[in-house]
Amino acid sequence: MAGLSSQHRSSRRGRHAAHRSGRPVMLSIFSTPMGQHTKGRVNRIHRPSHRQSGWLACMLMALLGGLLRFVRLGSPRAIVFDETYYVKDAWTMLMTGEPRNWPKKAGPLNLPIDQIFAQGQTSDWLPQTEYVVHPPVGKWCIALGLELFGGAGNPFAWRVATALAGTIAILLLCRVALRLFHNLPIALTAGFLMAIDGLGIVMSRTGLLDNFVMIFVLGAWLCLMGHRDWARARLRQSWAKDRADFRLHYRVKVIQSQGQQGQKSRVELPVATTGPFIAWSWWRTGAALLLGLATGTKWSGAYFFAVFALISVLWDGWERHQAGYGSWLQSTVFRDGLPAALLMIPIWAGTYLASWTGWFLHDDSFMHNWAAQHPGQGLTWLPEGLRSLAEYHRQMWRFHTTLHTRHPYMTNPLTWPLQIRPTSFYWQKLTGFPGLCGLAKDSPCVAAVTSLGNPLTWWLGSICMILAIVIAVVVKHGDWRIWGVLAGMLAGWLPWIQYMNRTTFTFYSIVILPWMILAICYVVNWLRQNSDIVLYRQTMIMGLTLLGLTSVFFYPLWTAMPIPYDFWRMHMWLSSWI
Repeated sequence: MAGLSSQHRSSRRGRHAAHRSGRPVMLSIFSTPMGQHTKGRVNRIHRPSHRQSGWLACMLMALLGGLLRFVRLGSPRAIVFDETYYVKDAWTMLMTGEPRNWPKKAGPLNLPIDQIFAQGQTSDWLPQTEYVVHPPVGKWCIALGLELFGGAGNPFAWRVATALAGTIAILLLCRVALRLFHNLPIALTAGFLMAIDGLGIVMSRTGLLDNFVMIFVLGAWLCLMGHRDWARARLRQSWAKDRADFRLHYRVKVIQSQGQQGQKSRVELPVATTGPFIAWSWWRTGAALLLGLATGTKWSGAYFFAVFALISVLWDGWERHQAGYGSWLQSTVFRDGLPAALLMIPIWAGTYLASWTGWFLHDDSFMHNWAAQHPGQGLTWLPEGLRSLAEYHRQMWRFHTTLHTRHPYMTNPLTWPLQIRPTSFYWQKLTGFPGLCGLAKDSPCVAAVTSLGNPLTWWLGSICMILAIVIAVVVKHGDWRIWGVLAGMLAGWLPWIQYMNRTTFTFYSIVILPWMILAICYVVNWLRQNSDIVLYRQTMIMGLTLLGLTSVFFYPLWTAMPIPYDFWRMHMWLSSWI
C-alpha cells in the first residue's frame, strides 16, 4: 500500500512537471483509484453549483407565487374596476390596431357594455378611435394574452399577462436581493414576501397596467446592479494592472524650501489615472430599454428613469474612487455621467417613441391629423406627425395634472405605505351557499376583490424603511446598499407627493412593493450579522410563519372566493378598509 502511494505521488509530480514544461499531459482513469474517480464523476454530474442552486431556489419561489396568481384566474367572470378601460382598449387594439370607443349599453336587452363583454359579446365597439391617457405598451401586453388564450370572452385571457408579470417579478426580486445581500435565505425571504402579498396577488389577477410598470422597473434595477458589479470588477482589474505596469501619471508640485528663502523645489506626487471607460455596458443598455417600456406603459416610468440613472452614475464614480483612481468626482461627471446620458436617454426616449408606432401607422388614430388641421399651432418646428403627437401629449399631461374628480376610494399618497384605504375592485352578493359560504348558512354569501396588501408586511416594511436608513447612515457610516432599498421609494412614491389633491388610489403603490420588501431584508441582514444565530433563526421562522398565516387569512378577499359576510367583516381591521 505504501509503495502504491509513493508511486501515485511520483506520477502526480511528473504530471505537474510536464505541465510546467509545456509538454502535453495524458490523463488516464488509472491515475486515481476506480472508486474515487467514479465518485468524483457522480458528484460533478449531480451536485449543482451555488449559482445553479440560487437560480433553482428562486424559480421554485416564483412557482409558489405563480400558483397563488394563476389558480382560478378567470374568477370573477366580470370586468373588474379599471379593466373596463384597459381590457376593452387592448381588445380593439388587437382587432383594429387602435383603441376604439364603446357604447354604454348594447345587445338586444340593452345591457351594460361591461356585462355583455364579460359574457363573450365583444364586437360592439364603435368606429371612432378613443382618447386614451396612457401610452400603449401595457395594453399591448394584455392584447398578447387575449391573442394567445382564447380572446376577450375569456377572463383568464385578459388577465394572464398581468399574472405572468407578477410571477416573473418574484424571480427578479429574489435576484435583486441576492445581488444586494449575497445570502440565499434572505433572497428567498424577499421572494416569499412578494409571493404572498395581497396587493401583488390582486394586481396580478386583474387586467390593469401597474403590474407591467413594476416588472419593467424591477428588471431595469436588476440590470443596473449588474452594471455596477461589472464596472466594479473592471475598475479593480484595471487598477491592479496599472499598478503592476507602473502606468501612473504624475503631477509636479512646487513648494517653498525651508532653509533657503526664495528658493523653490519640485516634488513629484503620484496620481492615479482616471481609469477605464465604464459608462457603456449591455447591462445599462438593457436598463434604458426596460425603463422606456415602463414609461411606455405609464408616464410614471419617467421618474424611475431619472432616479435610477442618477444612482447608477453615482455608483460608477464611487467605485472609481474606491478602486483608487484620482479626480473621481470630475470623472463621475465627465467620464461617467455625460456618456451615460448620451447612451441612456436616446435608448429610453427611442423605446418610448417606438411604442406609439401603431398611432403613426393608422390615419384614423386619435389626433393623428391635428397638425394638418391646425397649421401654425403647436411645436411648428416638428414634422406634422410628431407635432400632432406632441399636442396629444400636452392634452394628456393636462388631464393627469388636473384630475381632481372625487372617488369613494381615492387616497392621499402619503398613506400608501400603510395601506390605509385599499381599493375595492369587486363586490358581489351571491345566491345560495357556494364555496366557504356553506360553513355559515345563517350569513349572506359575498365575493370580493380588495386590493389590500398583507397589512403586516406593509406595516413592517414602513418601519424597516426608517430603520434601514438609520443603520446605513449612523451604524455603518454609509452603505451603498441603502440606495438599492431607497431607489424605488424615491422614484415610485416620492414624486406623487406633488399631487396631494389629485385623484389617486392605493393600488398605485404596487410599484414600491419590491422596495418595501427590500427594506425588511436590509434590517434582517443586519440582524443576521449582529445577533445570536439561534435567536435570529427562531425569530425568522416565527415572523415568516405569522406573515404567511395572515396571507392565508386574507386570501379569499384577494381572489373573489365565496365567503360568508360575517367572515368578510372579520377582515375589516380598520374602518377605512370598508
